[in-house]
Amino acid sequence: MSIQAIVFDIGGVLELTPPTGWVERWEARLHLEPGGLAQRLADVWAAGSLGTISLAEVHRRTGEILQLDSAQVAALMDDSWDAYLGRLNVPLAAYFASLRPRFQTAILSNSFVGAREKEQERYQFGDICDLIIYSHEVGIAKPEYRIYELICERLHVQPAEIIFLDDVTVNVEAARQLGIRAILFQNTEQSIADIEVILAEVTTHTDRTSP
Repeated sequence: MSIQAIVFDIGGVLELTPPTGWVERWEARLHLEPGGLAQRLADVWAAGSLGTISLAEVHRRTGEILQLDSAQVAALMDDSWDAYLGRLNVPLAAYFASLRPRFQTAILSNSFVGAREKEQERYQFGDICDLIIYSHEVGIAKPEYRIYELICERLHVQPAEIIFLDDVTVNVEAARQLGIRAILFQNTEQSIADIEVILAEVTTHTDRTSP
């Protein structure tokens, strides 16, 4: 079966997101124990990742929980977004963009409410692919099978016609169980090489079986 679509994750793949220390800085500023920020904001972050609350509600609830004023919340969120967005993986983004129009291209990302606007402003992801599915917009997150079924439905392809690149092992394994040709991102060079190997294998097989 030929490859019709190539799908990439964002965080840790198209965006490189090394630790920035923002959580530790805010924990120190707020006199919280290590892990205290994540513990206090766990419900807010979970709701934001599935889009069950708005970004304004994230700000409001964060202020209430941490007893911060609006300026302090804005500063915390700015630090959070800087870490979330990281920096563009330039060579991989260029490779991804080059795959069109030979293939449909899409992004499948576990995300946070507001991510589409933030990432479009900074990296213009919407301009280099055909489709983006964000967890906060569909209310489903990887590695749930339904989100992989959804990408197949929206691209109008079968699972075996997709190559999927992600940096989280459980997400890759879930995609493979559905029949998607999933690759674990370890570095840019390896990922591009692995994609090209699959494309070459599929092309060779198609050539051999064609009448």
